[in-house]
Amino acid sequence: MFAKIPFAKKSALALTLLSLFAPATNAQTMSFVEAWQQVLSQSDALAAKQASLDYAAQMEKAAYGYNLPSVSLGATYVRLDDSTDFKPSEYIGSKLDPQIARQINQLLPNLGASIDRSFRDNVLRDEIFNSSIRAVWPIFTGGKITAAQDIAAAKTDEAKYLLEMEQQAKFEDLSKVYFATVFAHEVLNTRIESERSLKKHLEHATKMEEQGQIARVERLQAEVSYDKAKTERKKAERDLEIANAALNNMVESDEDISVSSPLFTQSEVPAFSPFLNQTLASYPGLKVLDAKQEQANGLIKVERSKYAPNVYVFGNYDLHKGDSVLDQIKPDWMVGVGVNIPLVDNTGRSDRLKAAHSKVTQVNHLRSQAERDLSLLVEKNWREAQQALEEYKGLISSVELAKENLRLREKAFAQGLSTSLDVIDAELFVVGAKTQQLSAAYQYVLSLSRLLAVSGQMDDFSTYQRQAINGEVTS
Repeated sequence: MFAKIPFAKKSALALTLLSLFAPATNAQTMSFVEAWQQVLSQSDALAAKQASLDYAAQMEKAAYGYNLPSVSLGATYVRLDDSTDFKPSEYIGSKLDPQIARQINQLLPNLGASIDRSFRDNVLRDEIFNSSIRAVWPIFTGGKITAAQDIAAAKTDEAKYLLEMEQQAKFEDLSKVYFATVFAHEVLNTRIESERSLKKHLEHATKMEEQGQIARVERLQAEVSYDKAKTERKKAERDLEIANAALNNMVESDEDISVSSPLFTQSEVPAFSPFLNQTLASYPGLKVLDAKQEQANGLIKVERSKYAPNVYVFGNYDLHKGDSVLDQIKPDWMVGVGVNIPLVDNTGRSDRLKAAHSKVTQVNHLRSQAERDLSLLVEKNWREAQQALEEYKGLISSVELAKENLRLREKAFAQGLSTSLDVIDAELFVVGAKTQQLSAAYQYVLSLSRLLAVSGQMDDFSTYQRQAINGEVTS
């Protein structure tokens, strides 16, 4: 049976009392939920993962542009060695019978030169400048465009699930750091109580020595124990400072953080099967592997598309043409359909296709292994939570016994029926039992937070915490 006051309530009360007696600081009081929201909004690691997701999402949008035609504005300037002239006499002479051409040349020797002077023009000038708008629209690529879009979408999914994995890791880290600070607070409170008790015992022993009721060695034992208690209290203060520094760094706060959420335990550990089923159904690490598999399947489609023809529509419109004959007779625009059929490929497409199939096989094996590892991880955390809870419950009677033993030893010492060493041992027994019980509660909270993180139920943490504080039965 638990004590009448639930442990979480006693822990919260101890934190409150400790804050009242602690030196005044500008510490910002923060619950675990508030600290988690702070991590979500301030963590650079999460911000980096979010930026990676934004990048992948933009690249996915860019991939849908493959369906659109590409339109470009181009211009060229060419300098030739010489212009190309058109001589009608040479053209006519090439079309006539050689014998007739000789006869005409004999009768009219200057006819060709006269015709050339009248009709001579540049077919193509030595300087050529041309500008045009060109458009190419792929209408069939063998599935290459669709595969590229699928790969881009899978990369976006991968980035999203990597962000979720980072959030889960940060939740586990925060629970470890935050409740380590709570644990350090509780241990310091226990050390302060022990120091106070041993100081009272030393004062009592000093008076009894002065009255000749005990030997000097008894008082010295009490003094040594009190000095050790002060040393342990100072050590607990240093441990708390270290834990606080880690927490401040974790939440990236400019002010010191004062924790307000207590350690807690429950009557029973939540059922194992829901954690396992939820983990296998929603763990982002498995979703990452699913996204990897989609990318590998997309690679298979890309490699297969290299065997298929590419069909495209193209068009060209001249914005500027030269004044040569060839430029003038050239049409202003043209459209057409092109086909490109790969016959021999030097990229090793067959081997690349086999490699893509191997990638799919690799991802399948990795996913199967990941499922087994996750099952083991969930069971490990669940059993650790169960062990911590059993240890905590088992220590309830030890704490009560230690307190009662200390009360009796102090009473017996006052009556001269017990030694100072007996009182000191009883006090140390109380401290040890309390610290061990606090450690068990801390391990329980850590194990529960890991279970919630790996199963994607981090938002339910506050529910379990509320149930523990209010003494509600865990469903």
